[in-house]
Amino acid sequence: MGGVWAIVVAAGRGERFAAEGDVSTAKQFVELDGVRIVDRSVHAARRACDGVVLVLGPGVTWDGAPVDVVVAGGVTRSDSVRAGLAAIPDDVEVIAVHDAARPLASPALFASVVAAVRDGADAAVPGVRVADTIKRVDGARVVATLVRDELVAVQTPQAFRAAALRAAHAVTNGVAPDASDDAALVEARGGVVIVVEGEPSNVKITTRNDLVVARATLDASASEHSP
Repeated sequence: MGGVWAIVVAAGRGERFAAEGDVSTAKQFVELDGVRIVDRSVHAARRACDGVVLVLGPGVTWDGAPVDVVVAGGVTRSDSVRAGLAAIPDDVEVIAVHDAARPLASPALFASVVAAVRDGADAAVPGVRVADTIKRVDGARVVATLVRDELVAVQTPQAFRAAALRAAHAVTNGVAPDASDDAALVEARGGVVIVVEGEPSNVKITTRNDLVVARATLDASASEHSP
């Protein structure tokens, strides 16, 4: 088969989002302008990749657009990615990992990270420059001010050489690697991780305010493309 496959991670419970609205629906199944967040993310992955593995919470049934494989996720995000990784054919060359909570990622962004991997990187991540001054704190006390020019906020989709991602997620001596994103696991093994230009519109839905921002972004995009 070869080619590029995507893992769309939609197994999170979105407890903060649910608590804000006092609802039980996980954020990825909330509608954004009439289309569920997870459906938007799956659609973007399908347009950009040859195959899609969707990772859902245990017991959740998929009723959206066809995907190649649906698997149940684990306790942590890394566990869920490993579950998706196990379902990808061995001969796939490049694997993209995308959080379902980023419904506005464009197919062009998928193509950008994939191209960086095809050019020789072990992994590629989208990054946007940090506008605010960032300080490291210990409790309420500031202990350092970081150099803003050296910082980027990282998004998904992230793309990986398949062998590098599988090695980074390998369970060794019963210990399963865990990190906030998969690129960190590749970094820890000495892999080459490249940053490509991210998209400011590629907002992550964490709170209900993020949903408001995403709706405004869609409205602005529609206005730009209207005749």
